[in-house]
Amino acid sequence: MRIIFATDHAGFKLKEVIMAYVRDELGYETEDCGALTYDEHDDYPQYMQEAAKKVAVDPENTKAIIFGGSGTGEAIVANRTEGVRAAVYYGGNTEILTLSREHNDANVLSLGARFLSEEEAKDAVKLWLQTPFSEEERHVRRNKQIDA
Repeated sequence: MRIIFATDHAGFKLKEVIMAYVRDELGYETEDCGALTYDEHDDYPQYMQEAAKKVAVDPENTKAIIFGGSGTGEAIVANRTEGVRAAVYYGGNTEILTLSREHNDANVLSLGARFLSEEEAKDAVKLWLQTPFSEEERHVRRNKQIDA
């Protein structure tokens, strides 16, 4: 499984930490779509589009973790790519992470970096990556409707 990363300036530091964690501790292959350097004036859509397109090309073997201040704008950009289902997490009940995978087969996780500690982000990412899609007929049917 290859995990694609993308961020804006607000999530830059957290992206660096989580990308190393996913690669070195969880053992996934990683790829960084940017931002590659910190720039407080950067525009995130280009990075999110690139990450989403990579997921859409090979959704069975690729997922993405993207970062922003709240994660909302980044998820909106990613969700405009056909075949991408981005979920937002910025803390609180982690059941939303499980449900995003089990029910929606989310293939992009958008993290709100201004609302998560490094440990919370690590726990969230690990849970999300290790939760499989349920394959229940009702969820398969609904995801097909979303994609249509």
